[in-house]
Amino acid sequence: MNYTINQLAKIADISVRTLHHYDAIGLLSPERNPKNEYRTYGEKDLLVLQQILFFRELGFNLKDIKKIITSKDFNIERALKEHKMMILIKKRRIEELLETIDKTINKVTKNKPMADQELYEGFSKEELEAWNKEAKERWGETPQYKQSVGKYESLTHEEKLAMKKRGDELMEEITENIDKDPGSPEVQALVQRHYDALRFFYEPSMQMYRGLADMYVGYQGDKRYRQYFEKYHKDLPEFMQKAIHIYCDRHEKATA
Repeated sequence: MNYTINQLAKIADISVRTLHHYDAIGLLSPERNPKNEYRTYGEKDLLVLQQILFFRELGFNLKDIKKIITSKDFNIERALKEHKMMILIKKRRIEELLETIDKTINKVTKNKPMADQELYEGFSKEELEAWNKEAKERWGETPQYKQSVGKYESLTHEEKLAMKKRGDELMEEITENIDKDPGSPEVQALVQRHYDALRFFYEPSMQMYRGLADMYVGYQGDKRYRQYFEKYHKDLPEFMQKAIHIYCDRHEKATA
C-alpha cells in the first residue's frame, strides 16, 4: 500500500514538516507521482522511516543516521536485532531505576533499611565505561565490542554479582598456580576457562585475545587492568600475558 505524505505523517505520528525535512536532506526521499509531483511512500520507505525513528530514539543525530542507513553494508535485519538489544538495555536500566525509587520511598516513608549504594543503582555507567575504555580505544566500534557491552548491561544486578564472584574465584586459582610454568597443562586449563568466560560476551579472535593480554600489563600507560590483577598478586599481570600468548600461539599453530 502506498501513502501520501499526510497519510504517513498520521500513521507514524510525526509532522509533515519532519517528512519534508527528511526528504530535503536526502534521508527519506520517496517517489513522486508523475502526474502531480506528490510524494508517494511505499513499503520500503515505511521501513526506512521506522529505522530513522529507532535510531532517533536511541540518541543518534540525523547526520549519523543518514551515514548508517545509506551505507552499502547496512543490513536492516541486523539493525533491528541491535535496536532490540539496545532497547532491552534501556528497559533494564529503567527497571533498576524504578526499583531504586520504590526502595527509597519505603526508606523515607516506612523507615525501611536501605544500603547507601542502593540509592544510586541504575544511575551510573561509569564503572562499565571505565573498564571498557581500553577495549574501545583498541578495537573501536567493532561488532564484538558492541556485543560485549550490550550483554553485560542486559544482566541483572544479581547476575553481575555472580559473574564477579566467578571471576574472583578464577583469578584466585590462577594465583595459586603462579609459580608454575605459564605453558603448563594446569595453567593452560585455567586460561581456557578465562577464554571461555569471554565467549559469553563475544567471540574473541586470537588477535583480540593477545591484545587483551597486553592491556593487562599496562597498555599505552593505562594501569587500570594492571591494578585489578595486582590485587591478587603483584606478578599476575605479566603471568596472565605470558600464559595467554602461549595459549594463542598453540591455538594458531593447531588451526594453521
